[in-house]
Amino acid sequence: MSTTTVANPSYRERVGYQAALLGGFALVAAALLVIGDLATRDAIEQRRAEDLLASLSQVIPADLHDNDLLADSMTLDTADGELTVYRALTGLDVAGVAFETVGQGYAGPIRVLLGIDADGRVLGARVLSHTETPGLGDKIEVARDDWILSFDGKSLGEPPPERWAVKKDGGDFDQFSGATITPRAVVSTVKGGLELFADQRDALTASAVQQVSTGE
Repeated sequence: MSTTTVANPSYRERVGYQAALLGGFALVAAALLVIGDLATRDAIEQRRAEDLLASLSQVIPADLHDNDLLADSMTLDTADGELTVYRALTGLDVAGVAFETVGQGYAGPIRVLLGIDADGRVLGARVLSHTETPGLGDKIEVARDDWILSFDGKSLGEPPPERWAVKKDGGDFDQFSGATITPRAVVSTVKGGLELFADQRDALTASAVQQVSTGE
C-alpha cells in the first residue's frame, strides 16, 4: 500500500489564503498594541502629571497657594487657540497663575512654563523643551545656567516694555556668547506671556470666585 504526502498544499498559494494569513497576523498585532496601551495608559498619565506638577512647583512657590494646581486649571480662549492655565489659589483668591507659552528659537520651538503672580510679576520661568545648540543655546535650561532666573520678579513695568530685550538689542537681559537668537527668543516669549496676562487679567484673577458664585 502506498501513501501520498502533500508537502505543499495548493491552497497556501492562493491569494485569498495569504491575505487572510496576513490579516490574521495584523489583527493579533493590533490587539497586542491595544492591550499594551490599556495596560500602560494610566501609568503614563500619572507620570506626565507628576512631571507637570514638578515643573509647576518651580514657577509657583508652594507657600503661595493651598490648592491642587492640576485640579484647579481653567481653559482660556486666545488668538492662538485654547490655553490651559493653572491657578494658585489661597481660599478662593487667585494668588498667581501658570501657563505654557511658545517662542521660536534658532533651531525650533522653545516651550516655556511661566508663573505670574496676581500683580503681573514673574514668579518663575522654566524651559520645558527646545532643540537649541548644545553648549550654546541650552544655557536657557536652569540645570545648565542660572540665566533663566533673571526673569524672577520682572513685570511689564520693571523693566519698561521697550527694555524687554537682550543687551545687544538695547534691552536689560544678557545674551550668550555666540548665541544671541536663543535668549532673544526666550525674552520675547516671556514678555508675550506677561502681555497675555495683562490682557486677560480680569478673567484670570477673578475666575475662581466667579465659578463658585455662578455654579460653573
